[in-house]
Amino acid sequence: MIYETKIGFIGLGKLGMPCAEAIAKKGFDVTGYDIVPKSSDKITIKQTIKELVEDRDIVFVATPTPHEDGYDGRTPTSHLPVKDFNYTEVKQVLSACDKHMRLDQTLVLISTVLPGTTRREFAPLVTNTKLMYNPYLIAMGTVADDMANPEMVMIGSKSGMKDDDCKARSELLESFYNQVCSNMPRVEFGSWEDVEGMKIFYNTFISTKVALVNMIQDVSNKLGNMNVDNVTGALSRSTMRI
Repeated sequence: MIYETKIGFIGLGKLGMPCAEAIAKKGFDVTGYDIVPKSSDKITIKQTIKELVEDRDIVFVATPTPHEDGYDGRTPTSHLPVKDFNYTEVKQVLSACDKHMRLDQTLVLISTVLPGTTRREFAPLVTNTKLMYNPYLIAMGTVADDMANPEMVMIGSKSGMKDDDCKARSELLESFYNQVCSNMPRVEFGSWEDVEGMKIFYNTFISTKVALVNMIQDVSNKLGNMNVDNVTGALSRSTMRI
């Protein structure tokens, strides 16, 4: 099946390219752009952002938001100054998109950001079109499959579903994912801040679970007579407070 909605993807790295190609496989007309030369037999590569956005209905931005050096989680950071992600490249891309996009097009950021970032850092840069926040729950190595079979789709706009324009653009994205996703996931709507929080605290919750299970394993190994599977099994079957 060929769909009428035309899709653009900016940022064809480890996240962007697998997602763009997965969308193309579903029957969408997909074009892509990256500052680094790329090639693909599934999407059309454009040479500039202006050329990419020209006739697209939805433009996704998958530009990286890297950690500062020393803040990637491999070593403790509690003794270091608090630092945000680096948003320089995202700001440059959003500004370039806004310069060439129209009000009837929709600009969608999928890069990971901390709660409060979109309204504070990005919204002032986007005045000619409308900005949505739509992060993905993916793991490197299974990006395409995770994108097509997500636990949930998170769609954030300036006011959530409180005004007609935000509601219409949110429903446009919902319709798009109903065509792309294989598992008919639930869709969570909200403000930019709501969805930023959903993404960050989902990841935080997963990390906390991993840390807890590692702790149980460590205690089990130290004691010798404790079966980690019995303990974690009991916890997994507990539904009243956990």
